Parts: sequence; C-alpha cells; structure tokens
Amino acid sequence: MAESTKPVTTAFIRKKKETGIPVTMITAYDYPTAKLVEEAGVDMILVGDSLGMVVLGYDSTIPVTMEDMIHHTKAVTRAAKRALVVADLPFLSYHGTVEEAVKNAGRLMQEGLAKAVKMEGGNEIVPIVIRCVQAGIPVVGHIGLTPQAVHQLGGYKVQGRDLQAAKRLLSDAFALQEAGVFALVLEAVPEEVTAQIASKLSIPVIGIGAGVHCDGQVLVFHDLVGYASQLTPRFVKRYTDIGEQIRSAVASYVQEVEARAFPAPEHVFHATEETIQQLYGEGVSKP
Repeated sequence: MAESTKPVTTAFIRKKKETGIPVTMITAYDYPTAKLVEEAGVDMILVGDSLGMVVLGYDSTIPVTMEDMIHHTKAVTRAAKRALVVADLPFLSYHGTVEEAVKNAGRLMQEGLAKAVKMEGGNEIVPIVIRCVQAGIPVVGHIGLTPQAVHQLGGYKVQGRDLQAAKRLLSDAFALQEAGVFALVLEAVPEEVTAQIASKLSIPVIGIGAGVHCDGQVLVFHDLVGYASQLTPRFVKRYTDIGEQIRSAVASYVQEVEARAFPAPEHVFHATEETIQQLYGEGVSKP
C-alpha cells in the first residue's frame, strides 16, 4: 500500500531518480481500476490511448479521439487522489499547429483534470513541448516504439537496434529533456541502449519493454492482470489471471440461473402475511 496520501507531483517523480527508487506507473481507463491501482500504491496512472485496443476494441490506437481521452481521463481522475494522472494526447491531436496542440493538451487538464499529458515523438515535437511547458502543462515524452506511428514503423518492432537508430533515440531524448519534459517513456528498446539514455538524462526514464536499467516501469493494466488481454508481448509479466476467474464466475452464474439454483432462499425477500393476503386474496397460497 502507499506509504503516504500526499499527492504525487512532478517534483516527486524527478526526485525518485535522484534517490534511485524506481517510479511505478500503470494504465487505467475507468474509475474502479484507478481506485484499485491507487490503493496498491502506484506513483503514476497513465490514461493511455491504448484504451482504443484494450477497452474500445479497435486494432490500434489510431481511432481514439480527444473526446474518448477526455471521457476516460475524467473517470480516472475521480478516483485518483494520490497518484499523478497522465493522459495521452491521441493521434493527430498535436500534429497540426502548435496552437492546436496546446489547446488539446489544455483540454485534457481542464476537462479531464489530468495533471500532465504524454505525447509521442522526438525532435519534431520539441516546439510543441516547449509551448505546453510555457503554458503550465507538464509533459511526459515517449520515444522508441511509438504506437501512433505503427504503420509508418512497419509494425510493432523493437527500435534502436543499430547504431544509427540508437543515436537518433539519444538525440531525441536530449531534445525532449531540453524542451522541458519531466519524464520520458521509452518503449521496446534494447536495454543496452536504454542504459545509455537513462544514465545521460537527468529526468526519469520509464520503460516498457526497455529493460531493467530504467528509472521506472509502466505496464498496461489489462496485460498485467490478464483481463481480456489478447496481447502477450515478451516484456509483459502477468501477475494474475482475473480473466479466467471472471469467465468461471459468470459461467457458474449462468448454470445456476438455468438450474433455478440462484437465487437461493438466502437471496430472497418476503412480504408480510398481511400484504400477501391483500395481494393474492384470502385462502390463496403464496408462490
């Protein structure tokens, strides 16, 4: 459980790198999930655009809209009183003008009540990051495998395997840090490259499929607990399988209802004898 109920801040996340205590981050897309992961003591909750796949049933994050993100972020922030809630800017919400990007980032904070936003990209999004930070919007960067660019990348592939690609990641990481991001998500990157990036940056590097040399880790809630998750990436550790428990419970319910074993006597309410007589008439036995 969390050691303190004091809200997690960006300064707290930065301080964890200095102390060497890894940052814990997990996704949540609704009130009950956010409540549970907060009670478990997680530092940061990510309302990821991954909700497109794990909650809305799309085959990628591309169809997710600003309205989707605001709706789910509002649900999460109603539950999260301690954890720092970060919301993803969805596809094309920050790829037009800088002004439009800042406006959309602001909506996630004003309407969704997020404490920070996350956006994918490197050097190319630096002007947007700078303007958001100047506007008082904390930003988390995201490089490596960037799901919004999955079609451009040619699929969900590990990034930074060769020297040129690794150097590009390091360049992007430095540029984002200089622009003002307070943390950086690094996805699907060889851990040797991760170690270089994490050791050279002053901000926390939070990995997902990026090895042990990060300053923190993030996983998708549904993958971690086996909740109707069809994905089993190598970097995911499944800590339990609530999907199987749910299927078993519902199957038992179906069987008992069909067999009229549920509801049992202990689940039933009864009217008074007087009410029964008035309802059915004298001399009529109750059902």
